[in-house]
Amino acid sequence: MKAHDLKLLLPLSLAATLAACGGNSPPPAPAPAPAPAPAVDYACQTNNSSTPVVVGSGQAGDPAAPEPASGYKLGFKTVYAKSYMVVANHPLATKAGCDILKAGGSAIDAAVAVQAVLALVEPQSSSLAGGAFLMHYDAKTRKVQAYDGRETAPAAATENYLRWIDDTTNQTTPVPNVSGSIRGSGRSIGTPGVMRMLEMAQGDHGKLAWKDLFGEGIDLATNGFKIGGRMADAIKSNATSLKRDAEAAAYFLDSGGNPKPLGTTLTNPGYAGVLQALAAQGANAMYTGPIAQDIVNKIAVTTAVDGSAITPGKTTLDDLANYRPMRREPVCTTYRAFYVCSMSPPSSGGIGVLSTLGVLENFNMSQYAPTSVDLEGGKPTVLGVHLVSEAERLAYADRDKYVADTDFVPLPGNSPDTLLNKTYMQQRASLISMSKSMGVAQAGTFNTPVALGIDRTPEAGTTHLSIVDKDGNVVSMTTTVESSMGSFHMTRGILLNNQLTDFSAAPTDANNNPLANRVQPLKRPRSTMAPTLVFKGSAPGDFVMATGSPGGGTIIQYVAKTLVGALDWNLDAQQATSLVDFGASNSATTNVGGEHPAIDATNNGANDPLVTGLRSLGHTVSVSAQSSGISTIIRTQRNGATVLSGGADPRREGIVLGDPVSP
Repeated sequence: MKAHDLKLLLPLSLAATLAACGGNSPPPAPAPAPAPAPAVDYACQTNNSSTPVVVGSGQAGDPAAPEPASGYKLGFKTVYAKSYMVVANHPLATKAGCDILKAGGSAIDAAVAVQAVLALVEPQSSSLAGGAFLMHYDAKTRKVQAYDGRETAPAAATENYLRWIDDTTNQTTPVPNVSGSIRGSGRSIGTPGVMRMLEMAQGDHGKLAWKDLFGEGIDLATNGFKIGGRMADAIKSNATSLKRDAEAAAYFLDSGGNPKPLGTTLTNPGYAGVLQALAAQGANAMYTGPIAQDIVNKIAVTTAVDGSAITPGKTTLDDLANYRPMRREPVCTTYRAFYVCSMSPPSSGGIGVLSTLGVLENFNMSQYAPTSVDLEGGKPTVLGVHLVSEAERLAYADRDKYVADTDFVPLPGNSPDTLLNKTYMQQRASLISMSKSMGVAQAGTFNTPVALGIDRTPEAGTTHLSIVDKDGNVVSMTTTVESSMGSFHMTRGILLNNQLTDFSAAPTDANNNPLANRVQPLKRPRSTMAPTLVFKGSAPGDFVMATGSPGGGTIIQYVAKTLVGALDWNLDAQQATSLVDFGASNSATTNVGGEHPAIDATNNGANDPLVTGLRSLGHTVSVSAQSSGISTIIRTQRNGATVLSGGADPRREGIVLGDPVSP
C-alpha cells in the first residue's frame, strides 16, 4: 500500500484533545459502550482511504516509516482537503505542521513547527542554524510579503575570505581544502538567519503562542525517530567528513566509525534543549548567550579529530547578536491570466522563474502540452521542453551577471522591472529559434555603475514546504543548510551551514571586472531558492497555487516546469509536481530527469524520442536523475466545491496532510 493512500490515525488522547479545539472527530456515543473502538481523528489525512495509519507509528504502511531514498515512487495521487493543508519533504514534519493547523494555528505557526522537525529529521537539507526565504499571503489584507532569513558573511570577512587565510599583502596563503572544497572549514559558515526570520514572520501573522510551536520537535528529539532513506544515504556519502567533527561523528556514526543505517533510532537531547530554549526565550536563545557562544566556538575550531588543520571562520558573538532578518518586497508579474509572486534578491530564484515565464508568455505553450497524461504527469513534448529550456537559458544569463544581494549591488535600473518588463521579455523571446537551441545565451545589456563579470557559482540542496490555513493564509518557504550535511561542523545537536560557499570565491573575473556575488562584510550570498505564490488576475487576490523546491542551482528549472505544468498544461497538483524534471541553466546541456518512468534513460537516452528529438535541435541532453523536492498546493474545484489539492514530490519522502473533504 502506498504512503499516499493512507489516513492518519491519532491516538485517542490526542484525538480528544484536538477535537476539543474544534476538530473533525466523530461525536461520542450517547451511552458508553462496553468495549469502545479506538477513536479516529480524520483531521490530518492523506486522502479518503478506509485504512487509517498513524504517521510516526513505525507500523507497516506508515508514511513516515524509513524507506530507501533513491529513485521515483510511482502512484502518488492528488490529495484533497477542505480548508487547510501542509506539504513538506518528510512525513513527521508534515504531521507537525498539520497538527498546528488542526489546533487553530495559522500557516506561519505551522511553518515554525515544520522547520523545528525538518532540521531534526532532514539534517542533510535543513538546520536551525541555516537560512530560509519565505513568501506569505495574508488572505484578509490580500498582501504578499517576502521574508529574508538568508545567512550573512561575518563583519570581518573580506573579498578574499574564501580564498586566503589572510589577504594582507604578505600573507596570501590559500585556505586549505576539505573534500575538494572550502565547505568543511569555518569560512563556509554564515551567520544563521532562519529562526530570527520565522520569529519575525510569526510575530506578524501568528495566532498561537510561539512557545507552543516546538512540542513535536522536542518530543522527537527526546524520544527518538528512525533514520529515513535520504538521511541514511547522506550519512554514508559524507561519513569521511563527518568523522572530522567529534560531535557529528558521535551522532551519525556508530562506535566503530561506520555510518548508522536506515531505520536506526536516533535521539538528540542537545537539539531538544535548543528547541526548549527557543520556545522559552525566543530566537535570541540562539543569537546570544551560551548557545550562540557554542556556535561561535565551533566556527573557530582549527583542528579536526584526526589532527588535520581546519581553517577557522571569523564569526563573532556580535555577528550573531546583530543579525537581522528582512521584510522585502516580493518580485511579481502577470503571466497570462495569473499574477505570480516569488522571492526577491538576495535570491535570484524569483527573478529567474518570472523571467522564464515572461519569455514563455510570448509562445502558445498550451500547444506543447505533455502527451499520455497519467498520474505521473505524462510525456513532455520536444517543443515544450525546448521552449522552456531556451527561456531558462536567457533567464540564467541575466541572473549570472546581475542578481546578488541588492543591499550591496543594485539591479540594473535599481529595479527588478528592468529584467522583467514585457518589452524586454519580448526582446528576449525573439532570440529563441523553434528549430535550434541557442546553446549558451548572452546576458542583456544594461547601463550599470561598473562592468560586471559572469558568476556561475554552483549551489547545492535544501528543502521546501507549502502551507494553507483555514483562513486562507498561505506560506511557501524554502529552507536550507546548503550542501548535504552543511559544513560538517556540529554543536548542540545542530549541523552548521556552509552557505557562504554560495558566494563567488573570486571577487573578479579574468578581466578584473567585479562579480556582483563576491564576498563582502555582512553581505548575503546569492541564492536560487524560489518559493512562489500564484493568484488569479493582475494583483494578489484569489489564491491559486503555492509551490517551490529544493535543488540548488536547478531550483528555477523545477519551479518553472511545475508552474507551466499547472498553469499552461492544466495538470493537477500531483501531476505538475511529479512531471518529468527538465530544463537548462545557461549551458548547452538540457536536463531531462532519467529517474522518471516516462523517460528511457538506457543507452544515455538514445532510445527515448524526447531525448533524441531535443538532440536533433542541438541540445546536449543529460538524462541524469534529478532530485527535486517540489511541494505544491492548488485551490481547485471538486464535486462542485472549492477545495485544496496537494502534491508531494515522488523523488523524496514527503506527504500531503489536511482536513478531509466529505465523500
